[in-house]
Amino acid sequence: MNDLEALLPQVKKDAKLDSKNHLNLLPELADLHNCNNTLYFEARRHEDLYLWAAKTPNGPSLKLHVQNVHTMDELKMTGNCLKGSRGLLSFDAAFEETEWGRLTKEVLTHIFGVPPQARKAKPFIDHIITFSILDSKIWFRNFQIMEKDPLQPNGPVQTSLVEIGPRFVLTPIRIFEGAFSGATVFANPEFVTPAAVRSAVRREKGSKYRERKLAQSERAGRKEERKLDEDELAVSKVFA
Repeated sequence: MNDLEALLPQVKKDAKLDSKNHLNLLPELADLHNCNNTLYFEARRHEDLYLWAAKTPNGPSLKLHVQNVHTMDELKMTGNCLKGSRGLLSFDAAFEETEWGRLTKEVLTHIFGVPPQARKAKPFIDHIITFSILDSKIWFRNFQIMEKDPLQPNGPVQTSLVEIGPRFVLTPIRIFEGAFSGATVFANPEFVTPAAVRSAVRREKGSKYRERKLAQSERAGRKEERKLDEDELAVSKVFA
């Protein structure tokens, strides 16, 4: 969240909500701060993180599952960009192939695009924010625009890109008609909740345990069947 705040000079933070059941308050909070767009992070148990992106107050809104999060401090990359500078937005051509992709592109453009009247924004462009679609997921990357070769500071100008972070992957879950509510416009049929994945893993472990115990009981039964009767000349009978 702090990395995104550093990338977007128009951001206005507010206090966290106590429960996900209070999402209807978010459009009112955005209206109080004169904001037309809202980003809301929803953290659940087992480090499950969800991101809501909405046009307020009338929608639409996106619900996304956040995975593979790497912050700027964690990546420790050599690049750096001016805080408050404007960034170019780059979208994969795959966004134009589907209706949900075009709608997602429109919402993300309004949220991550720095408005011209932003007071904290600096009139300088030195980084590119990219959104790519791969395996039905949205990959977020941030690159600094380098106009010189670091190994040849006095050489000819060479434009290159250096990743500076943050980076994360977004899996679309649903698109709602309104802001944080309303009819479902799109539902991802391939999305499986992390809770369902953990439940399947537990069931698999439980089935392996039952199979192991069943094999142990069958082995014990076979031992009893193969056990021979005691001989009359056995030591226990002769010296009884």
